[in-house]
Amino acid sequence: MPSTAGRKKKVHPFHIFKYVFLILASIISIFPFLWMIICATNDAVDINRGTVTFGTSLFKNLQNLFAADRGFLKALGNSAIIAVITTVLALLVSSAAGYGFEMFRTKNRDRVFNFLLLSMMIPFATLMIPLFRIFGKLSDSGLSFMGLNTFAAVIIPAISTAFLIFFFRQNTKSFPKDIIEAARLDGLNELQIFFRMYMPVMKSSYAAAAIITFMNSWNNYLWPLVALQSPEKKTVPLILSTMGASYNPDYGMIMAGIVIATLPTALIFFLMQKQFVQGMIGSVK
Repeated sequence: MPSTAGRKKKVHPFHIFKYVFLILASIISIFPFLWMIICATNDAVDINRGTVTFGTSLFKNLQNLFAADRGFLKALGNSAIIAVITTVLALLVSSAAGYGFEMFRTKNRDRVFNFLLLSMMIPFATLMIPLFRIFGKLSDSGLSFMGLNTFAAVIIPAISTAFLIFFFRQNTKSFPKDIIEAARLDGLNELQIFFRMYMPVMKSSYAAAAIITFMNSWNNYLWPLVALQSPEKKTVPLILSTMGASYNPDYGMIMAGIVIATLPTALIFFLMQKQFVQGMIGSVK
C-alpha cells in the first residue's frame, strides 16, 4: 500500500481565486485610509505631485491645524458634546419606543408603526426647510436656547429616528417575555422593568445602536451646516469643509485633520466591536 505521509493536499483552483479576490478587495478597501495617513505626513506640494510615501511634515501639519485662528480644537469639543448627548438621548428615547411597540398591544399599534417605517423613505433634505422654520420661530420666542445656532437645534431632530425604533423593536422580539410577567407579579412597574431588567439584558443592542448613532452624529454635515451659523459653534466636518474650500488649500493639514476626526469613531467601533456584532444579529444575553 503506497504511503500517504509525503502526499501534499491538493488546493482547489476556486479557493485560490477566492483568496486572491479577498486580498485584492482588502487592499482596495484599506488603500484610501493608508493614503490619507500618508498625505497627513506630507505637505501640499508633495501631495499634488502624487507622492505615495511617508513624509516628514506631520508635526508641521498638526501645528497648522491646531492654530488658534482655525478653531479645529473648538470644533472637536463641539462635535464631542453633540455626539455624546445625541447618542445618550437617542438610545433612551428610541429604545423606550421600541420596547413600547413590542410589549404593549393596541388596536392601531401596527398601523402607527407602518407609518413610522414609511417615514424612512423621506429624504432628510425635504425636512430641512420645515425644521429651519420651526427652530427659527423658537429663536424668536422665549425658547431661544433651543433655536437656531444652538447645539439643541442639531441634537433634537436626531433624538428619535425610525431606524433606531425599528432596530430596538426587532431586537425586543427576542427578549424573554416571561421575565416581564414575573417582574409584574413581583410588583415592579414598567419604568422599573425597563431600567432594571430590559436595559441590562439588551446591552448588546444598545452597544450596536450607540456606535451607529455616534458615527452618524459625529459625521453629520448637512443639518449642522444650516443650523449652526456662528464660527465658534462649528463642528469638525464643517471646519474641514471650510479648510478645503479655500483658494489654496493645505491638503497635508486637511488630511491630518481628517485622520484625527476619524480616530473617535474608529476607537469606539473597535472597543465595542463584539457587542456591535451581537447587537446587529439580535443577540440577547
